[in-house]
Amino acid sequence: MGGHYDQLSIFTGNSNPELARDICSYIGIPLGRAEVFKFSNDNTFVRIQESVRENDVFIVQSFSTPINDSIMEMLIMIDTIKRASAGRVTAVIPYFGYGRTDKKDQPRVPITARLVAKLVGVSGADRALLLDLHAGQIQGFFDIPVDEMSAMSLTATYFAQKRLSDPVVVSPDLGNTKRARNFAESVDAPLAIIEKRRLGNEDRTQVLNLIGSVEGKQAIIVDDEIDTAGSITQAAQVCLEGGASEVYASAIHPVFSGPAVQRLQECPIREVVVTDSIAVPPQKRFPKLTILSVAPLLGETIQRIHTGASVSATYRTRDTLVSR
Repeated sequence: MGGHYDQLSIFTGNSNPELARDICSYIGIPLGRAEVFKFSNDNTFVRIQESVRENDVFIVQSFSTPINDSIMEMLIMIDTIKRASAGRVTAVIPYFGYGRTDKKDQPRVPITARLVAKLVGVSGADRALLLDLHAGQIQGFFDIPVDEMSAMSLTATYFAQKRLSDPVVVSPDLGNTKRARNFAESVDAPLAIIEKRRLGNEDRTQVLNLIGSVEGKQAIIVDDEIDTAGSITQAAQVCLEGGASEVYASAIHPVFSGPAVQRLQECPIREVVVTDSIAVPPQKRFPKLTILSVAPLLGETIQRIHTGASVSATYRTRDTLVSR
């Protein structure tokens, strides 16, 4: 089935160029040539170094640290490529920063996730491809078509292949229960839930209760992202106090801000499994960290969007687990 746009082109900003190259390698095309840098006055500049006229262009950019620079690079790249007469532009955002600010949970606060989604559309993107949003309603913040994919099948397959003798999947909070339940079904394990309360805007939580049993089991704590690692290391301690024999951690997005790496290195978690939705620099890598690549998943999805094929069929492609 052929699309009505010309050549498929993929470009990237500076937030995750390795992932963009891996996506291009999966598809079998070269990465588009572009300059994306800052002038001495801190202004971001973009120059596309090849023709994109009538092309189907995909721009890969995670909204990760430095998050505001990453967002501005994406917006300026979209505008640049639209002005270069591209046929269609898709914003590929493996990690959607500001995703936690998805509602007014306090008086006089913003819904920044909605603002960022609007900016992507206003800048000229025709559609967006996202990966494991913090909250599903963020899809509705966009005024353009959105495909949200999930890398949960990658992490679940990884743990299924480990063949743990007696696993239990643990959700570190009530809001993550649906994601953890789906993971538990994939690895054929029971579910336990940690009930906690977040204290204001600080990275501190108070554990109230452990719902379910982890005694004598291998606990797999499942979340969408690891930020400062406060919640996940606290959850690990709760599991061990509940009698778990081993504790593993699984998340899609390795934000790893502040004391995260030190906390993960020092905590009793046996293995931390994440994806490359966010680039993890060498100084933030440690021996018990495993990174699974989402490049095949995104590459397959991009090809299907380009040709007009079913995107949901991507999940039936079983060769998308790539570890490095």
